Amino acid sequence: MSVQQVAGADGAELEVWIDQDLCTGDGICAQYAPEVFELDIDGLAYVKSADDELLQDKGATTPVPLPLLTDVIDSAKECPGECIHVRRVSDRAEVYGPDVE
Repeated sequence: MSVQQVAGADGAELEVWIDQDLCTGDGICAQYAPEVFELDIDGLAYVKSADDELLQDKGATTPVPLPLLTDVIDSAKECPGECIHVRRVSDRAEVYGPDVE
């Protein structure tokens, strides 16, 4: 994935992370946005860096590229484990995912 503009609808930069403790390994996220998500050999989903590197540290985040915003949001909405979190970088407020207020 090349460096791309990262922004939400309001122009705020967004990032995404996965709570592996809740991941069910269904792989829906990797189907929607394979540029951002990937299943590892442990059967759990992880986010990937802009350089396509699997980020396995707990709570690891990756920017949400604007062209993939809809796919990432759909991943969060459709995830049976409710483990995908999309938040604003500026204040870390969740905008899509299970912790949205």
